[in-house]
Amino acid sequence: MITQLYEISSPKEVQLCLDVGVDHIGILVGHGNFPREVSPSDAAMLANSFRGQAKVVALSLSASLDEIKEVARIVSPDILHLGAAPEELSLNDVVKIKQAFPNLPIMRSIPMVDDDAISLAQSYEGLADWFLLDSHAPGDKQIGALGVTHDWDLSARLVQAVSTPCILAGGLGPDNVAASMAAVQPAGVDSKTRTDIDDTHKKDPDKVRAFVQNSVMVES
Repeated sequence: MITQLYEISSPKEVQLCLDVGVDHIGILVGHGNFPREVSPSDAAMLANSFRGQAKVVALSLSASLDEIKEVARIVSPDILHLGAAPEELSLNDVVKIKQAFPNLPIMRSIPMVDDDAISLAQSYEGLADWFLLDSHAPGDKQIGALGVTHDWDLSARLVQAVSTPCILAGGLGPDNVAASMAAVQPAGVDSKTRTDIDDTHKKDPDKVRAFVQNSVMVES
């Protein structure tokens, strides 16, 4: 089971993730149009500190192809994660990104609102290398970062309907990650809000350790 953590923004948090065996270390990258974005140059330095020890995942919430390509070029991630809502960043836009970086794996966030999520994911089969199944508030320009769960039955049906590996996100923390894995059977699990220190956006070491441990316990 793959474990993925966001939003890692400091060497201390990187080391915490490495110490507990996080597989995908996610960095939110941009120029400040969304809160807490790390600049591409700073993200590249952070990524270089753990490259080869865990997967570097660069998340762009932008709908600008130029900005997304800049993130891919400067950070050179192992996985480029596209988190803009589908009405902001279209399938054709993602095709253009893939054409510019044909060897760069792409993770596409899928807004888990209703059954349209399944048909949206199916439209990305063969283009996206990963799906991130995340909670979404209609009207938001980005998918996720809400700290709430969504319908796990819908996620389970999506996982069965596609061949692309899916990472489950949306309000996951130490207390519910095992139940989510049992219900959805994803390829991996993702946490942001529920592994933060309360009322901050910094990682809580105890929550991070428990999240990873509880994920591993389910597998064993």
